[in-house]
Amino acid sequence: MIRVVLADDETLIRSGWATMLSFHDDIEVAGEAADGRAAVEAGSSADVVLMDIRMPRLDGLAATQELTRRSPATRVIVVTTFENDQLVWGALRAGAAGYVLKRAPAEELVDAIRLVHSRDAVLFPDALRRIASPHAGRSKPRVPVELTPRELDVLRHIAYGQNNAEIAATLYVSVETVKTHIRHVLEKLGARDRTQAAVLAYEFGLIFAGAEGRLM
Repeated sequence: MIRVVLADDETLIRSGWATMLSFHDDIEVAGEAADGRAAVEAGSSADVVLMDIRMPRLDGLAATQELTRRSPATRVIVVTTFENDQLVWGALRAGAAGYVLKRAPAEELVDAIRLVHSRDAVLFPDALRRIASPHAGRSKPRVPVELTPRELDVLRHIAYGQNNAEIAATLYVSVETVKTHIRHVLEKLGARDRTQAAVLAYEFGLIFAGAEGRLM
């Protein structure tokens, strides 16, 4: 069972989410929050939080940052009305595992909840690559980052959005070996999850989007 907290200052939005999620046996609405401060409190014991960006008391970006610091196991999906790349990039850097537009189909939101809970792949890698492109290689690592050639391969495939089984098949190694490489990559980058690893890799210039959107 995936415990989900709904954080949005509009009651109708939260009610709509709750109704939609009630049709899925593997998802339980564990709480609701009408502002960012309440989202941090309620989300600390949840598996996934659907977080609106613009809320009173504490906005969604600050709430995401505080919540992921307080509860590293909680995954935050930012849900926003506007496809504002700067806002989304800020949310990802704050610790969000991904984002979904409020106008997205219901099943897309449900799939996003399941994916970030499984921690097996990056949510919407094509969108992440597009959003990350302007930021690629603009800063240098704050700490030495020494990835082996194999770890760098794994990092690229993480950014492609491949799950563990797909990476294993591509690199002709076992899934357990992939998990070990991923653990080492996260430790070396100081990243809390796969999404954060991809974000840092873009910023550090370890990977970047080429003119045609391909990872180099």
